Amino acid sequence: MTAQPAADRSTDRSTGRLLVVGAHSADFVWRAAGAVAAFVQAGGEAKVVALTYGERGESGVLWQEEGQTEENVKKIRHGEAERASQHLGASFEAFDLGDYPLVNDHSDIERLAELMRDFAPTVVLTHPDKDPFNPDHPVAYEMVQKARLMTSGAGVESGFKTAPPSEFLVFEPHQPELCGFVPSVFVDITAVFEQKKAAMAEMKAQAYLQRYYAERAEHRGNHARKVTGNKEIRQAEAFMRLVPNVVGTL
Repeated sequence: MTAQPAADRSTDRSTGRLLVVGAHSADFVWRAAGAVAAFVQAGGEAKVVALTYGERGESGVLWQEEGQTEENVKKIRHGEAERASQHLGASFEAFDLGDYPLVNDHSDIERLAELMRDFAPTVVLTHPDKDPFNPDHPVAYEMVQKARLMTSGAGVESGFKTAPPSEFLVFEPHQPELCGFVPSVFVDITAVFEQKKAAMAEMKAQAYLQRYYAERAEHRGNHARKVTGNKEIRQAEAFMRLVPNVVGTL
């Protein structure tokens, strides 16, 4: 893939690729489903990667079933995430690394870096680096940021396959004020909100979160209206940039 000028890479979704990496199979749905659907609707390509299925830490309802097994929980969670991705027009891939705790292993970082080299995303989304309530989210961030740096190949591009540097953002955590999250980007998801709701409805193992994140989208929609003055915005998702975007003019 030939690198585009930075200004084009940040605005032209028709040639863009969005990579969303979550610690668990449902993370992308709550925090970025609208952004994924909007990106695809604008002509881009989106891929979702789940480092784990969340079979231990986020599947409590499933474990209430008599005779439940870990492999069956993983199967159910995979199906949920795959169907949710289809609602958004994205592909889904699971690494199945095991959760609670997710372990930061060099071989898994290299696996993620290789995926990034092949997919060559123009935008990467993942968790913030802090979360006092979830042990896996900060580990996912560390893995993604290391893989991203390896992908761009600073200093070694003559000897290794690389991909152009991507935009790098984190999505909103469940309790942003405790995670050092300050939004710097709002994505208007009004036109694709029904797709987000359909994706959330697939996550039956965590159905209790559907109302929370639907309401959160309304809150962020209110904030986006205040920023822009655009009264047509009803729902939005919030993100925080980790590296500057480059434009030709303000």
